[in-house]
Amino acid sequence: MRRSGSQRAALAAVAAAVFAAAAAGCGTDEPDLVAGKELFVERCGSCHTLARAGTSGVVGPDLDEAFGPARRQGLGEGTFEGVTRDQIANPLRNGQMPADIVTGSDADDVAAYVAAVAGKPGEDEGRLAAAGVAEVSNEPIAASGGQLEIDASPTGALAFASTRATASPGPLEILSANESPIDHNIAIRDGDRLIEGDVVGTGGTSSLTADLSPGTYEFVCTVPGHEEGGMKGELTVR
Repeated sequence: MRRSGSQRAALAAVAAAVFAAAAAGCGTDEPDLVAGKELFVERCGSCHTLARAGTSGVVGPDLDEAFGPARRQGLGEGTFEGVTRDQIANPLRNGQMPADIVTGSDADDVAAYVAAVAGKPGEDEGRLAAAGVAEVSNEPIAASGGQLEIDASPTGALAFASTRATASPGPLEILSANESPIDHNIAIRDGDRLIEGDVVGTGGTSSLTADLSPGTYEFVCTVPGHEEGGMKGELTVR
């Protein structure tokens, strides 16, 4: 996806910080990379692309692009970890990332995971491979009594509970509960027509009503970057 000027500037700033911090160190206690990956997917993946974490956010810098050149030039993970930890505590001015999105040992774990995998080819292995992976079904969720419940993944990953749903023609209320701290909503797209529910955070439920004719529709999350990251599915009305 093509990035905006502000996104390219943020990416350049992070990449510059990596090179500027080449002598930086990090590290106290041994970090928990599994916890770091899970927290990254939950708190950061909606905005950042990181291939090994399976995230495709486009709001913030692509971390593979930011760290890859420095990794290929031989800079160590201690440098990447220090830069990531600093960016968590002191995000770029005028950016959308809040300061201290994770703190303490959680921030250390996230920084260590990003440092270990950003810009590195291949896939996570062992326990890391399963960490942070959303449980997404391909089995259709069926509407009942004029209601259809398509919940957001409770892990914070960019996914709904299923990629498919079915309903009968006519009035329909669509509900999407969100247990994660990442804001989401649910919307129905029918060509150029978009019917959106409210964006909600932890414990909220996004809802909409529509009178649908037989056909195929998309259900999506319209928070920037979420649909592109995989938060979408197909609704069949028949």
